[in-house]
Amino acid sequence: MKAAVLNEFGSFDSFQITEIPTPKPKSKEVLVKVLATSVNPLDFQVRRGDYKNELTLPVITGHDISGVIVEIGPGVENFKVGDEVYYTPEIFKGQGSYAQYHCAHESIIGLKPKNISHLEAATLPLAAGTAWEMLVTRAQLKINQTILIHGGAGGVGIPTIQIAKAMGATIFTTARKVHHPFLLELGVDYVIDYENEDYIQAINQLTNNKGVDVIIDTIGGNTLSDSGKILNQLGQVVTLVDIEKPQNLIEAWGKNATYHFVFTRQNRNKMDELTKLVENNKLKPVVNKFFPLSEIGKAHKLLETREGDENFYGKIAIEVEH
Repeated sequence: MKAAVLNEFGSFDSFQITEIPTPKPKSKEVLVKVLATSVNPLDFQVRRGDYKNELTLPVITGHDISGVIVEIGPGVENFKVGDEVYYTPEIFKGQGSYAQYHCAHESIIGLKPKNISHLEAATLPLAAGTAWEMLVTRAQLKINQTILIHGGAGGVGIPTIQIAKAMGATIFTTARKVHHPFLLELGVDYVIDYENEDYIQAINQLTNNKGVDVIIDTIGGNTLSDSGKILNQLGQVVTLVDIEKPQNLIEAWGKNATYHFVFTRQNRNKMDELTKLVENNKLKPVVNKFFPLSEIGKAHKLLETREGDENFYGKIAIEVEH
């Protein structure tokens, strides 16, 4: 099979399209013909070496798959050859998604939503799966609660908004002005232009100084320490960002706040719930760029630098097979 192999950490051109043996499914595993994958911030972080202690070169990375099962391993009970599936490969364990075939344990895959394409489905597992874990598993968001989602136009921000809306929350988000019309159409109640507004002041004004019940951090920086200034009592902060520097959480202490640190996990139940949302038109992929696997480096460059498209938002899909 063909695969985009990462032979060294570093630049966008570190991938090489190489012919390697097709894997064979082991006990409880299925072999999936990968039709599409995607690019996430985790992918370019891996490529540039942020997690080099977790991986051994050469490596096939990538964290989204949509495809068709072509072979079943011993003991598989829930899937059959021909099933269309999507999932996130186990992170830092074995082969990733930038290849024509992939073996996965049946416990982490879900049936692909019938009403979207493989290219669309491939943009959901990691981003929307992370959103589900933050909102449902961790924060346990409830109807009529208020939530601030930082980076609403980002790859994780977009599905987080849609899932929070489906759960009945009032949604605040931060984004550049150019993205406000799209986010309001998506279902956001209040959009704050973080480039020209103080979001802390804006949130306190919009909530009459009550603050919000839940804050979702997709951007890092001082978000964790600043969150305490705009939290309601017993509020929650959920972050998927590595902590780059010490944070002063004294403001959050006074609010009896709870902090959740999320490194997303893989399981079939989560994928099945996302499929229900998609098929009920509560969750829609937002795909704005497409690349073939042979141009995976260009896709990484666009997502990481926004070079040539500084207003880019949404997801990048990668076509592995026609």
